[in-house]
Amino acid sequence: MTRHAVHARKTHMTSPKTVLITGTSSGIGLATAIGTARAGWTTIATMRDTGKADALLKAAAEADVADRIRVKRLDVTDPASVTACLDEVIAQHGRLDALVNNAGSAKTGTIELLGVEEVRAAMEVNFFGVVEVTRAALPHLRSAQGRVITVSSVGGVLGQPFNEAYCAAKFAVEGFMESLAPVAATLGVDVTVVEPGPVASEFVANQNLDIPALLDAAGPYAPALKAYLGLRRNVFEGAQTPAEAAAPIIDALTADRPPFRIQTSQRARDFVATTLADLDGSAVQTLTGAWVR
Repeated sequence: MTRHAVHARKTHMTSPKTVLITGTSSGIGLATAIGTARAGWTTIATMRDTGKADALLKAAAEADVADRIRVKRLDVTDPASVTACLDEVIAQHGRLDALVNNAGSAKTGTIELLGVEEVRAAMEVNFFGVVEVTRAALPHLRSAQGRVITVSSVGGVLGQPFNEAYCAAKFAVEGFMESLAPVAATLGVDVTVVEPGPVASEFVANQNLDIPALLDAAGPYAPALKAYLGLRRNVFEGAQTPAEAAAPIIDALTADRPPFRIQTSQRARDFVATTLADLDGSAVQTLTGAWVR
């Protein structure tokens, strides 16, 4: 073994564990980055626009973990960006022990009003972006016997009115990861999906919904949309904080054998249980049908 190889091996064995997190400019991603840094991880906090890193950097300084956070650009919808980011991480840190797929975007509307292109765009960010980053990270995670943790949603298990595009993407994420998990496990890589319920973050606010305009354009769907939007306001009044939703992610990073599926609150567990025990789908249809009447 060459002197360089021996040095690289020692560095790999003794350097702090490294985690890459996507979508860290706000919300769960930001809280997860702070949490992993507090837990001693070298945290690669990525975002599409690093000009939006101020909130993360301020939180890192307040938590006295700025020295453990590295902000990097990564656009999950751009394979070249993904490759460049991962290459840089390995060149600088020599290892990648965990990936947290968190980047995503909400999309409110129904198919007749949205059109197929809006659905494709939601799938690119919420599903294909997860696939691309996971694919690129797996060789490094195999080497480290690491893990993939993906932030899904209760909407990845139970379809919700006027969230067809978002829920379709999250259902796809759940199917992809559930299928990947046993295969990755044969090579020492653990795969977990995390399902938050309502979280008081900028995720929903970032849609910049113009409610009157939405209702004006909804045509025959307006009564159902108005009912749904009214319900959603009430739902988010009791939402978790981003830090509360991030805590199970950080636990899953260090657990000896993390489960495949984790909900971030009892509220989320109760919600998901409705569909997991609903063999014919009638309980889910009864529940969600009441949201639009």
